[in-house]
Amino acid sequence: MAAGIIIIITVSDTCYKNPTNDTSGPTLVELVKSLFPQSTIQTNIIPDERKIIEDKLKEYCMKNADLIITTGGTGFSNRDVTPEATRAVIEKEAPAISVALTIESLKKTPMAMVSRSVSGICDKTLIINFPGSKKAVIECFEVVKPILHHAIEIIKNDTKKVKSVHDSMQGHVCPHKISSVDVTKVALRPRESPYPMLEMTEAFNIVDSVMKKWVGTVQQVNIENGLGYVVAESLYAKEPMPPFPASIKDGYACISSDGAGVRRVRAAVSAGDSFDLPLQPGECARINTGAPLPPGADCVVQVEDTKLISATPDNETELEVEILTAPKPQQDVRPIGFDITLGDPLVTEGAVLDAALLGVLAGAGYQNVRVRTRPVVAILSTGNELQDPSEVTLKPAHIRDSNQTMLKALLKEQGYTSVCMGVARDEAGALRASVAAALRTADVLVCTGGVSMGEKDLLKPVLTQDFDATLHFGRVRMKPGKPSTFASCQFEGKTKYIFALPGNPVSAYVCCLLFVIRALRVCEHRNAEFPRMRVRLTKQFQLDPRPEYVRAVLKFTDDIPSAEVLGNQCSSRLLSACGASVLLEMPPADKDLRCLAAGTVVPAIITGRMDLN
Repeated sequence: MAAGIIIIITVSDTCYKNPTNDTSGPTLVELVKSLFPQSTIQTNIIPDERKIIEDKLKEYCMKNADLIITTGGTGFSNRDVTPEATRAVIEKEAPAISVALTIESLKKTPMAMVSRSVSGICDKTLIINFPGSKKAVIECFEVVKPILHHAIEIIKNDTKKVKSVHDSMQGHVCPHKISSVDVTKVALRPRESPYPMLEMTEAFNIVDSVMKKWVGTVQQVNIENGLGYVVAESLYAKEPMPPFPASIKDGYACISSDGAGVRRVRAAVSAGDSFDLPLQPGECARINTGAPLPPGADCVVQVEDTKLISATPDNETELEVEILTAPKPQQDVRPIGFDITLGDPLVTEGAVLDAALLGVLAGAGYQNVRVRTRPVVAILSTGNELQDPSEVTLKPAHIRDSNQTMLKALLKEQGYTSVCMGVARDEAGALRASVAAALRTADVLVCTGGVSMGEKDLLKPVLTQDFDATLHFGRVRMKPGKPSTFASCQFEGKTKYIFALPGNPVSAYVCCLLFVIRALRVCEHRNAEFPRMRVRLTKQFQLDPRPEYVRAVLKFTDDIPSAEVLGNQCSSRLLSACGASVLLEMPPADKDLRCLAAGTVVPAIITGRMDLN
């Protein structure tokens, strides 16, 4: 959907009186952002008053909002009047949406029977009621997420996109169609992976060659939001810095030809002051660091090289000082253009904006800069055993999904934003729908889980059979992360890129660093490699038949930093990545070398902040 307006309304007396009590509204905003990253999202908190609710709905409909989602006021109490207010506004009811919400909610709790959500259309605005709890908002959004884009396109009469979806239902990719993957013949599943085992260098080369084809655009950003972006144009100094001769010290602006001796203190000049009358021989001006030299002055004598001769009776004004040592021309003076000369290059195309460069641009009068756009990244977890980490009670045989939170933060650490697409079940149809929704949202999809050899590992066949994806590789000779998969496909006329990573948290963590971050850097035409250094092992390390990437923390106690391996390196033990600043590149074991002794020097990839220990 093209960028439009989406409204989130929290209906609650309690939240209206104290907005900090509102948890469902902010949660809904994040969910909507993940599905509509280019849209304008507006929020409002209103009391449980039918007239106020009606008026707000009408107001936003008149402003041509594409979608309004209300949260709260759908229960049985006297104050729960959101459904009645919604019915008074809508022109067409959408009962199937309400029924779908009820059916899915009843699967979670019988309490869903006391919710009375209403959905419908007012002019060209879709309105949907959600219950008021954070948990219900998350669950209900997952229900309607697959149809929202298409529903809005129909209401807006976007015939081109509607036709595209209808055409896709005739045999091309459709998020609602049953998957082409046959999961019934479990006994015939492969007993060995059909994908060749690639060496790491080969996998890196494939990622580089494929991702170089991604075509981004150029956008203008305010320098306050420019950190980490790659500059798309060279910028030059529009003025010298400093633009005037400036004092380097606190002291006295003098005429060097006067030499040493007593001077009459004519005035004081502070940073930001201007001084128009030239100094005369035998005069000086008290001056602060950074202040412009008065006309006629050509040097500064620091306070330490002077002596007070006389002052006013109240000691508030110096009258005469003695210059103890004869100054030299331009002593302690920063001349015009000393830091930056007019026309000097400030930043070259392809440079990454860091704090210092942003400071240079701000000082040179640049408020906006053209930068290369970054791919939109979506994160999708897969697995029947996963539940949202916000749920307090852990269901039987379930675990909380940590991968989305971890990968989103890991990408942010490396300078990239992402949107979370929730959890897809290990069912071909559900997986197909979730992948389609993610591909519609993003340029790069990062999936975790479903890529190994189990009967429920369906991601690779769904990609190839339902999306006609090209699998550039499906296995890599590495530990952890052997089943890591990299694919691309055409979706709705655009090339999409998919990194399907193992579901074990450490595998996802390591492979996101090595493959996904690399790919995003390639898209920006910047150096894709992490910096490397040599480190010394603090303990003996048993080698694996595959090259292994080991999480470690550094201690700077010698000429070569010492690397301390973090905990159990099992791929499900995310604790082994906590605090890691490097990945040790361990060689594979062979008949002559099965372990590395303490003190062995190995290469390390620097992936995190280098704290001193």
